[in-house]
Amino acid sequence: MTRELENRIAVVTGASRGIGKYAAIGLARNGAHVIALARTQGGLEELDDEIKSAGGSATLVPADIKDFPALDRLGAAIYERWGKLDILIGNAGILGKLSPLGHIEPKTWDEVMAVNVTANWRLIRSLDPLLKRSDDGRAIFVTSGQAYKTTAYWGPYSTSKAALEALVGTYVAESAQTTVSVNMFSPGPTRTRMRAQAMPGEDPEIVPSAETVAEQLVQMCLPDFRAVRGATYRYAPTGLFKFKRPAEPAQ
Repeated sequence: MTRELENRIAVVTGASRGIGKYAAIGLARNGAHVIALARTQGGLEELDDEIKSAGGSATLVPADIKDFPALDRLGAAIYERWGKLDILIGNAGILGKLSPLGHIEPKTWDEVMAVNVTANWRLIRSLDPLLKRSDDGRAIFVTSGQAYKTTAYWGPYSTSKAALEALVGTYVAESAQTTVSVNMFSPGPTRTRMRAQAMPGEDPEIVPSAETVAEQLVQMCLPDFRAVRGATYRYAPTGLFKFKRPAEPAQ
């Protein structure tokens, strides 16, 4: 197969399972060297085995995404070894607790914001200079329809994804005159551990697998995919499509 990402360096967060895992495998299969970040050493080792079986290579970074100094060190280490970064996939995220706003513990709220929002800002802060050293830098952040649906009891998650979209929108504006293309990817309902936590009575077979959804996220990283900067692309069985919020005017 054609290795379209040969000699490209990619960071994937939340890489030990779900969409992040299969995105990492897909990038490696296409030739990228994947820097895989996740909390679980065992999960990363299993990922490494699968990447090697696919003929790829990876660097494992066992770290909590909330360890912000570690994200700073990550940028420094990438600079020292490769001098650039070509792809960043900000995938790591947590659901938090589904509960009325008044019943949510401050610790839960703070953790969701730290993982879903602040960690992505710290990644931008650490890795943007490296993305600018690439001839075709790609930064893609995983969002959710809950950013605008604001469903009852989903307060921490919905708020965090709305904040993420504001953060990424700002990054888009600040990257307009650079070689870095910044976008979001909305997977929609996907067969993941988070989905099972949120929808415990749902038959998992009725939603797409994480592997299937991740294929389209990987597609956004390929050289021939020319994304509209700042656009959100959503998974669809028939292929990626540019997503419009309900309030957006028709084009």
